[in-house]
Amino acid sequence: MSDPLDDPAALWPAQPGATPPQPEPQRWVWAAMEPPERRARLRELAVWVTWLRTTFELHNQIPHCWYRHSPVVEHLTALYAGWLRTYAGEQGAGRELAEADWINTLHNFTPRLQLAACATGRHQEPPPLVPPPPGTAEAFEVFLVTSDATTTGAQHPAAAELQRRMATFEAPL
Repeated sequence: MSDPLDDPAALWPAQPGATPPQPEPQRWVWAAMEPPERRARLRELAVWVTWLRTTFELHNQIPHCWYRHSPVVEHLTALYAGWLRTYAGEQGAGRELAEADWINTLHNFTPRLQLAACATGRHQEPPPLVPPPPGTAEAFEVFLVTSDATTTGAQHPAAAELQRRMATFEAPL
């Protein structure tokens, strides 16, 4: 039996007018997945990324080592989830241009998929994370309890206008 993800277009409803059961919207949070699910989902994403690179001629924009770069994986995951909702989900009112919107989103994301370090076809590990300086967590906690940004009482910027409007509504007849 063939894998339906070999041909993503096969996810479209087979018969016009037929209402296939709709799957629950997928929310992919990689860190919240157990390793077996993470591997299965990454394989699913890889099939789609291969299709995407070919269909939209993105072979120069999405490096072969995309799966080794967390930011690229996150962007591709968002694109895939959006693609599924657009092309395999319900077409409700106000979604007449959903496909065009998705393609615009793809083109807006494309610069974020490119990795200059891996553009030659050879993977380069991302630079190591710089550890925070000592005392960073403590400084943050001090900020939370002493800063005006976190200790000043709530006040709406348009409070005077809101009070005028309320007075108009409460005026005696």
